[in-house]
Amino acid sequence: MQSDSIVYKFYYQWWKNIDKSIFLLISLLFIIGLFFSLVSTSLIASDKLDTNSYFFFFKHLIYVLIGICLIFIFSSLNSDQLYKYSIILFFISLISLFFVPFVGVEVKGSKRWIDLFILPRFQPIEVLKPFLIIILATILCDIRSNILFKYLISIILISIICLLLIVQPDIGQTLLVIFSWAVLIFTSGINIYILLAIIFIGIFSLAYLIIFVPKFDYIQGRIFSFFNRETGSHNFQSDKALESITSGGFFGKGIGEGVLKNRVPEAHTDYIISVISEEFGVVAIILILLLFLILIYMVFKKISFETNDKAKLILIGSISLILMQATIHIGVNIRLFPTTGMTLPFLSYGGSSIISTSILAGIILNLTKRKIT
Repeated sequence: MQSDSIVYKFYYQWWKNIDKSIFLLISLLFIIGLFFSLVSTSLIASDKLDTNSYFFFFKHLIYVLIGICLIFIFSSLNSDQLYKYSIILFFISLISLFFVPFVGVEVKGSKRWIDLFILPRFQPIEVLKPFLIIILATILCDIRSNILFKYLISIILISIICLLLIVQPDIGQTLLVIFSWAVLIFTSGINIYILLAIIFIGIFSLAYLIIFVPKFDYIQGRIFSFFNRETGSHNFQSDKALESITSGGFFGKGIGEGVLKNRVPEAHTDYIISVISEEFGVVAIILILLLFLILIYMVFKKISFETNDKAKLILIGSISLILMQATIHIGVNIRLFPTTGMTLPFLSYGGSSIISTSILAGIILNLTKRKIT
Protein backbone atom coordinates (compact mmCIF):
# COMPACT_ATOMS: atom_id res chain seq x y z
CA MET A 1 0.00 0.00 0.00
CA GLN A 2 2.84 2.35 0.89
CA SER A 3 4.71 1.49 -2.34
CA ASP A 4 1.56 2.35 -4.34
CA SER A 5 1.45 5.71 -2.59
CA ILE A 6 5.11 6.38 -3.46
CA VAL A 7 4.54 5.47 -7.13
CA TYR A 8 1.44 7.68 -7.26
CA LYS A 9 3.36 10.57 -5.71
CA PHE A 10 6.19 10.11 -8.21
CA TYR A 11 3.81 10.15 -11.19
CA TYR A 12 1.95 13.12 -9.73
CA GLN A 13 5.17 15.12 -9.29
CA TRP A 14 6.25 14.23 -12.83
CA TRP A 15 2.94 15.36 -14.33
CA LYS A 16 2.86 18.46 -12.14
CA ASN A 17 6.32 19.66 -13.24
CA ILE A 18 6.51 18.90 -16.98
CA ASP A 19 5.32 21.39 -19.58
CA LYS A 20 1.93 19.87 -20.38
CA SER A 21 1.48 21.82 -23.62
CA ILE A 22 4.74 20.49 -25.09
CA PHE A 23 3.99 16.96 -23.85
CA LEU A 24 0.48 16.94 -25.33
CA LEU A 25 1.78 18.30 -28.64
CA ILE A 26 4.46 15.59 -28.81
CA SER A 27 1.81 12.96 -27.98
CA LEU A 28 -0.47 14.35 -30.70
CA LEU A 29 2.31 14.08 -33.31
CA PHE A 30 2.93 10.43 -32.31
CA ILE A 31 -0.82 9.68 -32.51
CA ILE A 32 -1.00 11.27 -35.98
CA GLY A 33 1.96 9.13 -37.01
CA LEU A 34 0.17 6.01 -35.78
CA PHE A 35 -2.99 6.93 -37.65
CA PHE A 36 -1.17 7.45 -40.92
CA SER A 37 0.81 4.28 -40.34
CA LEU A 38 -2.48 2.39 -39.99
CA VAL A 39 -4.00 3.76 -43.19
CA SER A 40 -0.80 3.72 -45.28
CA THR A 41 0.87 0.41 -44.38
CA SER A 42 -2.01 -2.10 -44.28
CA LEU A 43 -1.84 -2.56 -48.07
CA ILE A 44 1.96 -2.81 -47.93
CA ALA A 45 1.70 -5.59 -45.35
CA SER A 46 -0.93 -7.31 -47.47
CA ASP A 47 1.33 -7.28 -50.53
CA LYS A 48 4.55 -8.28 -48.78
CA LEU A 49 3.15 -10.83 -46.34
CA ASP A 50 0.29 -12.06 -48.57
CA THR A 51 -2.27 -11.47 -45.83
CA ASN A 52 -4.71 -8.77 -44.70
CA SER A 53 -2.41 -7.92 -41.85
CA TYR A 54 -1.64 -4.80 -39.86
CA PHE A 55 1.91 -6.04 -39.35
CA PHE A 56 3.68 -2.68 -39.87
CA PHE A 57 1.09 -0.78 -37.83
CA PHE A 58 1.52 -3.07 -34.80
CA LYS A 59 5.31 -2.80 -35.08
CA HIS A 60 4.94 0.99 -35.25
CA LEU A 61 2.66 0.89 -32.20
CA ILE A 62 5.21 -1.15 -30.24
CA TYR A 63 7.97 1.34 -31.13
CA VAL A 64 5.77 4.26 -30.07
CA LEU A 65 4.99 2.59 -26.73
CA ILE A 66 8.73 2.05 -26.19
CA GLY A 67 9.23 5.69 -27.17
CA ILE A 68 6.67 6.89 -24.60
CA CYS A 69 8.51 4.92 -21.91
CA LEU A 70 11.78 6.57 -22.99
CA ILE A 71 10.13 10.01 -22.89
CA PHE A 72 8.98 9.35 -19.34
CA ILE A 73 12.40 8.03 -18.24
CA PHE A 74 14.44 10.89 -19.70
CA SER A 75 11.99 13.59 -18.63
CA SER A 76 11.82 12.31 -15.03
CA LEU A 77 15.60 12.39 -14.39
CA ASN A 78 17.16 15.34 -12.64
CA SER A 79 19.65 17.41 -14.63
CA ASP A 80 22.77 15.77 -13.17
CA GLN A 81 21.42 12.29 -13.88
CA LEU A 82 20.43 13.30 -17.42
CA TYR A 83 23.95 14.55 -18.22
CA LYS A 84 25.66 11.58 -16.55
CA TYR A 85 23.61 8.86 -18.26
CA SER A 86 23.70 10.69 -21.60
CA ILE A 87 27.51 10.65 -21.62
CA ILE A 88 27.53 6.91 -20.92
CA LEU A 89 24.91 6.21 -23.60
CA PHE A 90 26.78 8.43 -26.07
CA PHE A 91 29.93 6.32 -25.83
CA ILE A 92 27.92 3.08 -26.06
CA SER A 93 26.27 4.42 -29.23
CA LEU A 94 29.63 5.58 -30.60
CA ILE A 95 31.12 2.12 -30.08
CA SER A 96 28.10 0.60 -31.83
CA LEU A 97 28.61 3.02 -34.72
CA PHE A 98 32.26 1.96 -34.93
CA PHE A 99 31.24 -1.71 -35.34
CA VAL A 100 28.66 -1.03 -38.10
CA PRO A 101 31.16 -1.45 -41.02
CA PHE A 102 32.28 -4.82 -39.59
CA VAL A 103 29.07 -6.49 -38.37
CA GLY A 104 26.42 -4.25 -39.93
CA VAL A 105 23.61 -5.40 -42.19
CA GLU A 106 24.00 -4.26 -45.81
CA VAL A 107 20.86 -2.86 -47.43
CA LYS A 108 20.97 -1.39 -50.97
CA GLY A 109 24.75 -1.03 -50.89
CA SER A 110 24.99 0.66 -47.48
CA LYS A 111 25.86 -0.73 -44.04
CA ARG A 112 23.96 1.43 -41.56
CA TRP A 113 22.20 -1.10 -39.34
CA ILE A 114 23.05 -3.69 -36.71
CA ASP A 115 20.71 -6.59 -36.03
CA LEU A 116 19.76 -6.84 -32.35
CA PHE A 117 17.48 -9.47 -30.85
CA ILE A 118 15.20 -6.87 -29.25
CA LEU A 119 15.40 -4.33 -32.10
CA PRO A 120 16.01 -5.74 -35.59
CA ARG A 121 17.86 -3.36 -37.91
CA PHE A 122 18.93 -0.96 -35.19
CA GLN A 123 20.65 2.18 -36.56
CA PRO A 124 23.28 3.43 -34.05
CA ILE A 125 23.52 6.98 -35.46
CA GLU A 126 19.84 7.59 -34.67
CA VAL A 127 20.41 6.90 -30.97
CA LEU A 128 23.72 8.74 -30.95
CA LYS A 129 22.32 12.07 -32.25
CA PRO A 130 20.38 13.15 -29.11
CA PHE A 131 23.34 12.36 -26.85
CA LEU A 132 25.74 14.11 -29.24
CA ILE A 133 23.84 17.35 -28.56
CA ILE A 134 24.41 16.91 -24.81
CA ILE A 135 28.09 15.98 -25.27
CA LEU A 136 28.76 19.05 -27.44
CA ALA A 137 26.96 21.33 -24.97
CA THR A 138 29.01 19.79 -22.14
CA ILE A 139 32.27 20.40 -24.02
CA LEU A 140 31.33 24.03 -24.75
CA CYS A 141 30.02 24.86 -21.27
CA ASP A 142 31.69 22.63 -18.68
CA ILE A 143 35.31 22.22 -19.80
CA ARG A 144 37.44 24.89 -18.13
CA SER A 145 39.81 25.80 -20.92
CA ASN A 146 40.45 28.22 -23.75
CA ILE A 147 37.42 28.56 -26.03
CA LEU A 148 39.47 27.63 -29.12
CA PHE A 149 40.53 24.40 -27.40
CA LYS A 150 36.85 23.58 -26.79
CA TYR A 151 36.09 24.14 -30.46
CA LEU A 152 39.03 21.92 -31.41
CA ILE A 153 37.76 19.06 -29.22
CA SER A 154 34.29 19.39 -30.73
CA ILE A 155 35.73 19.37 -34.28
CA ILE A 156 37.74 16.21 -33.55
CA LEU A 157 34.64 14.48 -32.13
CA ILE A 158 32.44 15.47 -35.07
CA SER A 159 35.16 14.42 -37.53
CA ILE A 160 35.32 10.93 -36.00
CA ILE A 161 31.54 10.51 -36.22
CA CYS A 162 31.43 11.86 -39.79
CA LEU A 163 34.20 9.49 -40.90
CA LEU A 164 32.29 6.54 -39.43
CA LEU A 165 29.16 7.69 -41.30
CA ILE A 166 31.00 8.25 -44.57
CA VAL A 167 32.37 4.69 -44.42
CA GLN A 168 28.79 3.28 -44.33
CA PRO A 169 28.12 5.51 -46.49
CA ASP A 170 25.42 7.84 -45.12
CA ILE A 171 25.88 11.39 -46.40
CA GLY A 172 22.40 12.50 -45.26
CA GLN A 173 23.11 11.78 -41.59
CA THR A 174 26.62 13.22 -42.01
CA LEU A 175 25.17 16.56 -43.10
CA LEU A 176 22.63 16.43 -40.26
CA VAL A 177 25.38 15.86 -37.68
CA ILE A 178 27.47 18.71 -39.14
CA PHE A 179 24.43 21.00 -39.05
CA SER A 180 23.77 20.17 -35.38
CA TRP A 181 27.39 20.93 -34.51
CA ALA A 182 27.30 24.21 -36.49
CA VAL A 183 24.13 25.36 -34.68
CA LEU A 184 25.66 24.76 -31.24
CA ILE A 185 29.00 26.32 -32.19
CA PHE A 186 27.27 29.37 -33.68
CA THR A 187 25.01 29.75 -30.62
CA SER A 188 28.01 29.53 -28.28
CA GLY A 189 29.43 32.72 -29.84
CA ILE A 190 32.13 31.62 -32.32
CA ASN A 191 33.45 34.17 -34.78
CA ILE A 192 31.23 33.88 -37.86
CA TYR A 193 34.22 33.94 -40.25
CA ILE A 194 35.89 31.04 -38.46
CA LEU A 195 32.62 29.07 -38.56
CA LEU A 196 32.15 29.75 -42.29
CA ALA A 197 35.75 28.71 -42.98
CA ILE A 198 35.25 25.40 -41.12
CA ILE A 199 31.95 24.74 -42.92
CA PHE A 200 33.58 25.52 -46.28
CA ILE A 201 36.39 23.04 -45.57
CA GLY A 202 33.81 20.41 -44.58
CA ILE A 203 31.72 20.97 -47.73
CA PHE A 204 34.85 20.90 -49.91
CA SER A 205 35.91 17.58 -48.33
CA LEU A 206 32.47 16.04 -48.91
CA ALA A 207 32.44 17.31 -52.50
CA TYR A 208 35.86 15.73 -53.11
CA LEU A 209 34.64 12.36 -51.77
CA ILE A 210 31.47 12.45 -53.86
CA ILE A 211 33.26 13.41 -57.09
CA PHE A 212 36.48 11.39 -56.89
CA VAL A 213 35.82 8.37 -54.63
CA PRO A 214 34.09 5.50 -56.53
CA LYS A 215 32.21 4.35 -53.42
CA PHE A 216 30.10 7.53 -53.58
CA ASP A 217 29.11 7.27 -57.24
CA TYR A 218 25.47 6.70 -56.25
CA ILE A 219 25.40 10.09 -54.47
CA GLN A 220 26.92 11.75 -57.54
CA GLY A 221 24.20 10.09 -59.62
CA ARG A 222 21.47 11.41 -57.32
CA ILE A 223 22.85 14.95 -57.49
CA PHE A 224 23.21 14.94 -61.28
CA SER A 225 19.73 13.42 -61.64
CA PHE A 226 18.34 16.10 -59.35
CA PHE A 227 19.59 18.88 -61.64
CA ASN A 228 18.90 16.99 -64.87
CA ARG A 229 15.64 15.06 -64.71
CA GLU A 230 16.31 13.28 -68.01
CA THR A 231 19.36 11.39 -66.72
CA GLY A 232 19.51 8.26 -64.63
CA SER A 233 16.87 6.43 -62.59
CA HIS A 234 17.42 8.33 -59.33
CA ASN A 235 14.45 10.61 -60.03
CA PHE A 236 11.86 7.83 -59.98
CA GLN A 237 10.99 7.99 -56.28
CA SER A 238 11.03 11.79 -55.97
CA ASP A 239 9.04 12.19 -59.20
CA LYS A 240 6.37 9.76 -58.00
CA ALA A 241 6.27 11.53 -54.62
CA LEU A 242 5.76 14.92 -56.27
CA GLU A 243 3.09 13.46 -58.56
CA SER A 244 1.28 12.10 -55.51
CA ILE A 245 1.30 15.48 -53.78
CA THR A 246 -0.03 17.13 -56.95
CA SER A 247 -2.70 14.49 -57.56
CA GLY A 248 -3.92 14.72 -53.96
CA GLY A 249 -4.88 18.36 -54.38
CA PHE A 250 -6.18 20.33 -51.41
CA PHE A 251 -8.27 17.61 -49.75
CA GLY A 252 -6.80 14.34 -51.06
CA LYS A 253 -8.20 11.26 -52.72
CA GLY A 254 -9.48 9.68 -49.50
CA ILE A 255 -8.27 6.98 -47.08
CA GLY A 256 -6.71 4.04 -48.90
CA GLU A 257 -7.09 5.62 -52.34
CA GLY A 258 -3.44 6.63 -52.72
CA VAL A 259 -1.10 4.61 -54.95
CA LEU A 260 2.34 5.95 -53.92
CA LYS A 261 2.70 3.46 -51.04
CA ASN A 262 2.50 0.62 -53.54
CA ARG A 263 4.76 2.20 -56.19
CA VAL A 264 7.71 3.45 -54.12
CA PRO A 265 9.77 1.29 -51.69
CA GLU A 266 9.86 2.59 -48.09
CA ALA A 267 7.14 5.16 -48.85
CA HIS A 268 5.91 4.88 -45.24
CA THR A 269 9.34 6.03 -43.98
CA ASP A 270 11.14 8.32 -46.45
CA TYR A 271 8.03 9.60 -48.30
CA ILE A 272 5.35 9.64 -45.59
CA ILE A 273 4.54 13.30 -46.32
CA SER A 274 3.72 12.44 -49.94
CA VAL A 275 1.58 9.48 -48.84
CA ILE A 276 -0.36 11.73 -46.47
CA SER A 277 -0.73 14.48 -49.07
CA GLU A 278 -2.04 12.07 -51.71
CA GLU A 279 -4.77 10.66 -49.47
CA PHE A 280 -5.61 13.64 -47.25
CA GLY A 281 -4.50 16.63 -49.29
CA VAL A 282 -2.21 19.62 -48.85
CA VAL A 283 -4.47 20.85 -46.04
CA ALA A 284 -3.32 17.91 -43.88
CA ILE A 285 0.33 18.73 -44.60
CA ILE A 286 -0.22 22.38 -43.66
CA LEU A 287 -1.77 21.31 -40.34
CA ILE A 288 1.19 18.98 -39.63
CA LEU A 289 3.65 21.78 -40.43
CA LEU A 290 1.73 24.08 -38.09
CA LEU A 291 2.09 21.51 -35.28
CA PHE A 292 5.86 21.40 -35.84
CA LEU A 293 6.06 25.20 -35.89
CA ILE A 294 4.03 25.46 -32.68
CA LEU A 295 6.34 22.92 -31.01
CA ILE A 296 9.41 24.90 -32.12
CA TYR A 297 7.86 28.16 -30.91
CA MET A 298 6.96 26.70 -27.51
CA VAL A 299 10.47 25.34 -26.96
CA PHE A 300 12.15 28.59 -28.00
CA LYS A 301 9.78 30.47 -25.71
CA LYS A 302 11.04 28.29 -22.84
CA ILE A 303 14.65 28.92 -23.92
CA SER A 304 14.11 32.68 -23.58
CA PHE A 305 13.41 32.20 -19.85
CA GLU A 306 16.25 29.70 -19.27
CA THR A 307 19.25 31.02 -17.33
CA ASN A 308 21.54 27.98 -17.57
CA ASP A 309 23.76 28.21 -20.69
CA LYS A 310 24.19 24.45 -20.99
CA ALA A 311 20.44 23.82 -20.85
CA LYS A 312 19.92 26.55 -23.46
CA LEU A 313 22.42 24.95 -25.84
CA ILE A 314 20.88 21.49 -25.44
CA LEU A 315 17.35 22.78 -26.07
CA ILE A 316 18.48 24.77 -29.13
CA GLY A 317 20.40 21.77 -30.49
CA SER A 318 17.54 19.32 -29.86
CA ILE A 319 14.77 21.38 -31.46
CA SER A 320 17.07 22.41 -34.34
CA LEU A 321 17.81 18.75 -35.04
CA ILE A 322 14.09 17.97 -35.23
CA LEU A 323 13.50 21.05 -37.42
CA MET A 324 16.35 20.27 -39.83
CA GLN A 325 15.38 16.60 -40.18
CA ALA A 326 11.76 17.56 -40.91
CA THR A 327 12.93 20.21 -43.41
CA ILE A 328 15.13 17.71 -45.29
CA HIS A 329 12.33 15.11 -45.35
CA ILE A 330 9.77 17.56 -46.73
CA GLY A 331 12.33 19.09 -49.11
CA VAL A 332 13.07 15.68 -50.63
CA ASN A 333 9.36 14.96 -51.03
CA ILE A 334 8.77 18.17 -53.00
CA ARG A 335 12.02 17.81 -55.01
CA LEU A 336 13.69 20.73 -53.25
CA PHE A 337 16.61 18.45 -52.25
CA PRO A 338 18.13 15.28 -53.74
CA THR A 339 16.97 11.96 -52.24
CA THR A 340 18.57 11.36 -48.83
CA GLY A 341 16.46 8.69 -47.13
CA MET A 342 15.56 10.92 -44.16
CA THR A 343 12.58 10.06 -41.97
CA LEU A 344 10.06 12.59 -40.63
CA PRO A 345 10.32 12.93 -36.82
CA PHE A 346 7.33 11.55 -34.85
CA LEU A 347 5.41 10.44 -37.98
CA SER A 348 7.58 8.11 -40.08
CA TYR A 349 7.62 4.35 -39.54
CA GLY A 350 10.93 3.01 -38.19
CA GLY A 351 12.10 1.82 -34.78
CA SER A 352 15.46 3.63 -34.63
CA SER A 353 13.92 6.91 -35.80
CA ILE A 354 11.07 6.75 -33.26
CA ILE A 355 13.47 5.93 -30.42
CA SER A 356 15.78 8.80 -31.42
CA THR A 357 12.88 11.26 -31.58
CA SER A 358 11.53 10.00 -28.25
CA ILE A 359 14.88 10.55 -26.53
CA LEU A 360 15.01 14.08 -27.96
CA ALA A 361 11.45 14.68 -26.74
CA GLY A 362 12.36 13.36 -23.27
CA ILE A 363 15.39 15.66 -23.10
CA ILE A 364 13.29 18.66 -24.19
CA LEU A 365 10.60 17.88 -21.57
CA ASN A 366 13.29 17.42 -18.91
CA LEU A 367 14.89 20.80 -19.52
CA THR A 368 11.59 22.69 -19.94
CA LYS A 369 9.87 21.32 -16.82
CA ARG A 370 9.18 23.50 -13.83
CA LYS A 371 12.20 23.90 -11.57
CA ILE A 372 11.65 22.70 -8.02
CA THR A 373 13.01 25.19 -5.50
